[in-house]
Amino acid sequence: MMDMLLQTLVQGALLGGLYCLFALGLSLMYGVMRLTNTAQGDFILLGSFSAVAGIAGLKLLAPEAAWLPLLLSPLLLLIAFGVGFALQRQVLNRVLGKDPLPSLVVTFGLSIVIQNLLLELFSADPRSIETGGLNIASVQLPGGLAVGVLPLLILGLALAATYGLQWLFDHTALGRSFRAVSDDLDIAQLMGLNAKRVYAYATGIAFMLITVAGVLQAMRTTVSPSDGPMLLLFAFESVIIGGMGSFKGTLIGALLLGVTQQIGFLFDPGWGIWFGHIVFLMLLVIRPQGLFPKTVG
Repeated sequence: MMDMLLQTLVQGALLGGLYCLFALGLSLMYGVMRLTNTAQGDFILLGSFSAVAGIAGLKLLAPEAAWLPLLLSPLLLLIAFGVGFALQRQVLNRVLGKDPLPSLVVTFGLSIVIQNLLLELFSADPRSIETGGLNIASVQLPGGLAVGVLPLLILGLALAATYGLQWLFDHTALGRSFRAVSDDLDIAQLMGLNAKRVYAYATGIAFMLITVAGVLQAMRTTVSPSDGPMLLLFAFESVIIGGMGSFKGTLIGALLLGVTQQIGFLFDPGWGIWFGHIVFLMLLVIRPQGLFPKTVG
């Protein structure tokens, strides 16, 4: 019984690491500019399918060069930053304001566009990234507990990304700019900050995190163009449980959601996701501000 409980907690924490990567970009964008990106899940899938298409293209160009796909990762991150920066500057900055409805409508529209674009380009067939066996490799821990190598890598990246964002906000000029426009936009602009440009940098960083999450999701399992709303739901629940705008809260919320789902799977394979929703709703009623509410950071 204790072995089963330990296995459940470990697997739940590993799943929570993936949910944390889904949610960090959402938490960053809300914390800095109060924008809820309802296209979060679809942008994650866009990252997944971009990696799938990029790897397929590289294999056609140089089928014998197994190391070429490694070059795709920094390229994808640069493209993701550029897309996020341009999207914020040219589209999202125009709809930001005290009324959240315009930004919700625009990101919902982007969600529909991305879903249909992926369906046109890739059809409804599930795709995945070949990992050379990494997705099924495991390491043996003391006590006979087997843990997947890829989930461990994902959890490590989630912890590193959470720490990295917190360090960025606490120790860099860019992080101070993020905090300034979040705390008091008018004063920040009076002090000479270009809020629209600061917002664009925040969205560029968020899109880099989104792309990492998308690539890892395609490495871990299959992805299809219709998965976006489900991924958005997991990201949104993680952020709400932890507290909007709190990176530490997002991590803890994601881990709690993952563990809760794994406990549900113990009872019935169909109960895991449902258990997560129940805990989310209970916390929303008991503590609607989340476990660690904070403006940003």
